[in-house]
Amino acid sequence: MEIGDSLPTGHLTSADGMRFALPDRIGRPIVLYFYPKADTTGCTREAQDFSALADEFRARNALVIGVSRDTPAKLKRFAEKHALTVELASDEDGSVCEAFGVWVEKQMYGRSYMGIERATFLFDAQGKLLRQWRKVKVAGHAAEVLAAIPA
Repeated sequence: MEIGDSLPTGHLTSADGMRFALPDRIGRPIVLYFYPKADTTGCTREAQDFSALADEFRARNALVIGVSRDTPAKLKRFAEKHALTVELASDEDGSVCEAFGVWVEKQMYGRSYMGIERATFLFDAQGKLLRQWRKVKVAGHAAEVLAAIPA
């Protein structure tokens, strides 16, 4: 993804099991944040941070969607457990993660495996990429994204 690219076509499934196409959400700024796994420490903190700022994102007419490869049922439990107010969506087949280039080889304890790179993408109301953050550090990230949305 490069600045100015169009929002890729792709389908996600909401935590409530409703399938939707990304281009159907065009018409307002869209924040797509990708995270490795629901209900882990960093991913929970990130979702809580975006949720804490949900009213401010709405005031800027921005839609925030957190994306992982977890099942919709797991996302629903995650949202309920932590009282999350941002939309969570499942990319079970990984096609959207592939389109955004966030399905990458990772290393942990000397072992290689494939997983989601924590990344965020900000699109304008016409679906053009305004900004992207790769290899995100959670602390302060949601506020940084909010500040990048044109007022």
